[in-house]
Amino acid sequence: MRSAVIVDVVRTPAGRGKPGGALSAVHPVDLAAGVLTSILERSGLESVQVDDVLFGCVSQIGDQAMNIARQAVLAAGFDERVPATTIDRQCGSSQQAAHFAAQGVMAGAYDIVIAGGVESMSRVPLGSSRQGGTPAPGIRHRYPDGLVNQGVSAELIAARWGLGRAELDAYAAESHRRAAEAWAAGRFDSQVLPVQAGEEAVAFDETVREGTTAERLGGLAPAFRTDELAARFPEIGWHITAGTSSPLTDAASAVLIMSEERATELGLAPRARFHAFAVVGDDPLMMLSGPIPATRRILERSGLGLDEIDAYEVNEAFASVPLAWQRELDADPDRLNPWGGAIALGHAVGASGTRLLGTLVAHLEATGGRYGLQTMCEGGGMANATIIERL
Repeated sequence: MRSAVIVDVVRTPAGRGKPGGALSAVHPVDLAAGVLTSILERSGLESVQVDDVLFGCVSQIGDQAMNIARQAVLAAGFDERVPATTIDRQCGSSQQAAHFAAQGVMAGAYDIVIAGGVESMSRVPLGSSRQGGTPAPGIRHRYPDGLVNQGVSAELIAARWGLGRAELDAYAAESHRRAAEAWAAGRFDSQVLPVQAGEEAVAFDETVREGTTAERLGGLAPAFRTDELAARFPEIGWHITAGTSSPLTDAASAVLIMSEERATELGLAPRARFHAFAVVGDDPLMMLSGPIPATRRILERSGLGLDEIDAYEVNEAFASVPLAWQRELDADPDRLNPWGGAIALGHAVGASGTRLLGTLVAHLEATGGRYGLQTMCEGGGMANATIIERL
């Protein structure tokens, strides 16, 4: 089987996903087209050399409808013969896109493919694609008490793993500190593509709040408590706030994946190799605990121990998710999201998978690490996991 390698990863900055956010005036098709154009320019490829484009997007409605991956390919000026498709595995959509792309290369179906994702949460609010919908009778029959939103699931995780308010606030503050420090050190410069938004070029993550403290976060009110939910879940302490949740975000990201042989032929230097993949389903009520079984499965498949992994990118949908993962697996906290996570860097749900992948590749290169693990919790109770090897 052929090796699938990462040649380049690029992303936009993160804009706050609300009206007036730094990237809210930019159409999501154009956000996605920008990273596609950048991938070609940085690699020296012609678009016609790309076998396929696979993009993640969660809310596929409004400005993100009509197969946004294909719209972005056309807006980027790619040859019309280049196909594209859009993938929805909730928050792991672009990580799944990268899996499909790499697996296609390994199977011989592709030589060169671009995977990525986009989400404009200011223009297409999270949940827009299900407005007006009702649960299917089969779902109501299986879960008669109903499922819950992800914020409540984050609270259930905090309760099960005994995560208190102070620990959650401290984790969130540390995410901002690490992200601000990484930006100041130029760690993201090589992967972030400035975006022209009106008369201004946005070049930094708007979501990073330098100087955030646990004490300041401690003054925020719980974000998801209602009297009805409090009665249904008496075990919940209601500790999750806006400060310990990832912010709504606008962003796009993309990764150039090809066979190692093709990269050599083109004179391109592979940066990392895909080493192992996993995807799991998990309890849809707890919903966000999937990274734990996904990590166990991928470690078993890869034959590696967690102590052999040099960095872990565990998506910070909420602070309780990586903290529960760390506690359950007894993981080294210094290797966990070392340059900050989604609480600081933003979580544009369709784009986050390849954003994390770019951060992981860059961190391994900066530190000389060999293996990196990435895992994402996903709506409906799922998770993806990826292990890459720096080359």
